Amino acid sequence: MTTTLHDFEAQRLDGTPVALKDYAGQVLLIVNTASQCGFTPQFAGLEALYRQYQGQGFAVLGFPSNQFGHQDPGSNAEIGAFCQKNYGVSFPMMAKVEVNGPGALPLYQWLTQEKPGFLGSTAIKWNFTKFLVGRDGRVIRRYAPLDKPESLAADIERALAATA
Repeated sequence: MTTTLHDFEAQRLDGTPVALKDYAGQVLLIVNTASQCGFTPQFAGLEALYRQYQGQGFAVLGFPSNQFGHQDPGSNAEIGAFCQKNYGVSFPMMAKVEVNGPGALPLYQWLTQEKPGFLGSTAIKWNFTKFLVGRDGRVIRRYAPLDKPESLAADIERALAATA
């Protein structure tokens, strides 16, 4: 059996488990986030995408990580409050995770194997690396931190138009 995003689990900011199979049939944008990064303003663009496409079966899932320059040192509760207060984030934010190394969340180990980065690297290079996942749970594309959320709209629309 082929592994898909739907085979993994995560934890919400409040620690409750979430089976990613609950998102089966939706297009997802998986993003490793940070609250004190030069790319942090991308939260606004991610929220805009979420609000624009949510009614069509699209969601953004944010995964805070403190692995890059210690730019997300807060607790899960502090991260959630920051995102809501400063960017009006309403999309699901998960508990803080590692995205690289032996302690990496299994979901991230899988994502980076499915869509390696530049020159085939499986490492996440920095905060706000993004993965677009189709309704079937398969990774469609990986985006660099420099790729602004608004630049992903056409790819999201194509993925939403595709059938699982």
